[in-house]
This record gives sequence, C-alpha cells and structure tokens, in this order.
Amino acid sequence: MNKALAEFVGTFVLVVFGCGAVVFSSDVVGVLGIAIAFGLAIVAMAYGIGSVSGCHINPAVSLGALIAGRMTPRDFGIYVIAQCLGAIAGAAFLVAVVSGKMGGYDVAVDGLGQNGWGEGYGGGYGMAAAFLFEVVATFIFLVVILGSTHASSPAGFAGLAIGLTLAAIHIIGIPVTGVSVNPARSLGPALFVGGQALAQLWLFIVAPLIGAALAGGLYRFGWLQPKL
Repeated sequence: MNKALAEFVGTFVLVVFGCGAVVFSSDVVGVLGIAIAFGLAIVAMAYGIGSVSGCHINPAVSLGALIAGRMTPRDFGIYVIAQCLGAIAGAAFLVAVVSGKMGGYDVAVDGLGQNGWGEGYGGGYGMAAAFLFEVVATFIFLVVILGSTHASSPAGFAGLAIGLTLAAIHIIGIPVTGVSVNPARSLGPALFVGGQALAQLWLFIVAPLIGAALAGGLYRFGWLQPKL
C-alpha cells in the first residue's frame, strides 16, 4: 500500500508540474521552461518517494524494471494501476483549477498538455517520426534510469541524472510529440481532452513500452550492466 500510494502521489505531481507548466505558463516559460518543469518534478519525487517505491511514476519504467529483473509481476501490476490513477487525478486537478479562469477555458480546444502528432500539433511531425522518437527517447531514458540506480553507481545522484535526462528529452522532443515516454502521463490529459488526443493515445502507450522493453532486455542479459 505504501508503494502504491507513493506511485500515485508521484505521478500526480509529475502531471501537475509538467502539464501544468503547459496549461498555465507556456506563453511565459516556453519549451525550455516546460522541459525544466518535467525534469524538476522527477528530481523532487525521486528524493521525496524514492526510498518508498523507487519513484517509477511511469508504466514504461516499471516495465523496464520488470524485464531487467528488478521487480515482481505483482508489484508491476500494482505500480501501473497506481500510476494511471495518479495521472488521471493530476489531470482532473488541472481541469478543476483552469475551469476557474476568468473568461473561461475550453479543455477540448485549448488543451491540457496532451501528447500528439500531425498537422496542427507542435511542429507537424508525422506518425512514423512520432513513433520512432518515443521509442528511442524512452530507451535512452530507461538506460539512464537502470544505469544510475545500479548498485555500482554513485549513491544519491540518480534522481538528478534522471531528472536532467527527462528535461533534455523534452527540450528536443516537445515539437515532435510533446514528449510522453510515459503512458500514464499521456493517459491523464487525453481522457479529459478527448477527440484527437484520445484517438492518438495508443502510440504513447505502445512506443514507450517498446523502448522500455528494449532497455530492460539489454540489462537483463547483461549487455548494458557495468562490470562489478
């Protein structure tokens, strides 16, 4: 229960900080500010709940850990449920706050930091480019996570390394897909925005899981593990 609650809270914070930066401050902070918001959310939660659950706050991270042999199938299921519920709660919180905006705010029109691709979204990248980016970006993200949390890695720096990596991924990837690398982060906003965001959600579930599985597999078979 402690792990599930930690994952719920952590994913809630990730959506509130990251997607909240898009909803409330994108015209002020721009791409760099949004990237930093996502990165800082990871850093904060890594040190806040890392000792409780490991701070996955991402079904793709949990899948990578499962394949790498670092968690049980039972814990994987619990983590994913908690993460998805946390992301939905975070998106609901953003909707509740933005609904109080003077002059109104149409979530379906103005968005909620949802992911996407194609004409009218970001830089107008196609589905193939979006899919490739999400697979590779998630793979890189998982390599950093699995490597920085390995027993031979310096203690106490994993949260910073992971957060900075996520920020860097957002800096280059926001124009492509808005950056998911996290099925739960994509699920929450898409459920409230609906329409195209919901129709395109499959990519932000499938592609990150593929990237995570590749990284987890390389660790499982020792190809990326440091020599002790």
